[in-house]
Amino acid sequence: MNAATRIWAMIYRHIAVYRRSWPRLVEIAYWPTLNLLIWGFTARYFAGTHLQGGIPATASLVAGVLLWEITLRGQLGVTFTFLEEIWSRNLGHIFASPLRPSEMVGSLLAVSLLRTVIGLLPATIIAYALYRYNILTLGPVVLLFFLNLLFMGWWIALGIVSLLFRYGAGAEALAWTIAFGITPVACVYYPVTALPAWLQPVAQMLPAAHVFAGMRDALLNRIVNWHEMLLAALLNLAWMLGAVAVFGLEFRAARRRGALISMGE
Repeated sequence: MNAATRIWAMIYRHIAVYRRSWPRLVEIAYWPTLNLLIWGFTARYFAGTHLQGGIPATASLVAGVLLWEITLRGQLGVTFTFLEEIWSRNLGHIFASPLRPSEMVGSLLAVSLLRTVIGLLPATIIAYALYRYNILTLGPVVLLFFLNLLFMGWWIALGIVSLLFRYGAGAEALAWTIAFGITPVACVYYPVTALPAWLQPVAQMLPAAHVFAGMRDALLNRIVNWHEMLLAALLNLAWMLGAVAVFGLEFRAARRRGALISMGE
């Protein structure tokens, strides 16, 4: 066997891995496409916006980055904690104990909350030090923003954990791609109207679009848009109930297949 054959053997090994795992295959084109969508819609919004001095635009971008991190950190806090149990081959031992699935979910959410708060503190300080932006200038409504975006991160995470129950380690890439993939239609940096008309109903189904609409009202008009906050809360409740139902179904299916023991091997 010559060197070229050995090199081809290694190349074919990786091709085979990608061919049998659609999450890995999608990930190849995922990030370039995602960045193009996010900043394309952002540029489209600011190109047609006339804000005095550019200060509101800058504040809107910084506030958007900080608040969207709540959803991202909340989701990653749950999924990475769960993945650590898979990587350590500890999942079977956990569910062989008296621990109930609901109790495990409760612990994952608690860890996620701690990770989110700890992760956001340095970013909040840096935003003030470098950009002279204080997220607390939004007022007490920032607590509603935090809770709604955190809950959104949690139901996304439960959906991802459900996919891990079904597809096992092959779906690991989804843990750090799904929430980021929602960003273009979450309307973090621009309003829903910046999206194409056919995409706007999709955005309206996400709590984040209403939270960030409320953020822009608080930032630019100094008002609390209770209508948007109520819509965000109701959507979060509906999505969370759906995520919990899917989680329960996939957990029971994984237990019947014996996947809880073999997952991670």
